[in-house]
Amino acid sequence: MTSPIETILGHEFARADLLREAMTHRSALYGRRRRRAGPSNERMEFIGDRVLGLLIAEWLVERFPGEQEGALASRLAQLVSQPVVATIAKENGLGDALSIAPNEDRAGVRRRATVLADALEAAIGALYTDGGLGPARAFVRRVWAKVVEEQQEPPKNPKSVLHEWAMARALGLPEYAVETHSGPPHSPRFVINVTVGGLTGTGSAGSKRAAEQLAAEDLLRALGAPVPRMLAGS
Repeated sequence: MTSPIETILGHEFARADLLREAMTHRSALYGRRRRRAGPSNERMEFIGDRVLGLLIAEWLVERFPGEQEGALASRLAQLVSQPVVATIAKENGLGDALSIAPNEDRAGVRRRATVLADALEAAIGALYTDGGLGPARAFVRRVWAKVVEEQQEPPKNPKSVLHEWAMARALGLPEYAVETHSGPPHSPRFVINVTVGGLTGTGSAGSKRAAEQLAAEDLLRALGAPVPRMLAGS
């Protein structure tokens, strides 16, 4: 019988252990005696991250045959960014399928963007490992269709805009620095500052890259510079 998560993924697994691994958060591996019970989804997430990048890159080359590498890379970075991946995971119910330790679940871990994004990438890794690129490609193109359609022009991210703005005014390169790094390994929190022309912007997020983008956005506003319009959820 097809499980609910197999219905979401559109694939009946020959190896159910792969899907179980993909849907196991690291917190679920430890009981009261802190004894390891099996693999978490980290290995499947490692594979899925690479497979997702390949499949989106392949799709973009097909969809935009006249675009050069820089524009395609900008599109790719947006489409595989943590906020976009986490939003797609949430919309497709991946969070509900995760096995998470009760105490972590009560703390809201299931709803965190980092956890949701990792779960979706792990699911893609399991799809690829079990069935190859075909099932993984079919799933990715189905659930990413909306955001790909919304991406009419190659997006510019706040870091790129800040870099161009500062260099055009001979202010030097933006300088990024980690202000604080807190939280457990599965749910980190970074606060990052960026400085240009004597002004500083600050961003806080679950990854250094996302925090840097938010810091750049904050500084662009302080400088009165244009802030790029990104996709919803990015």
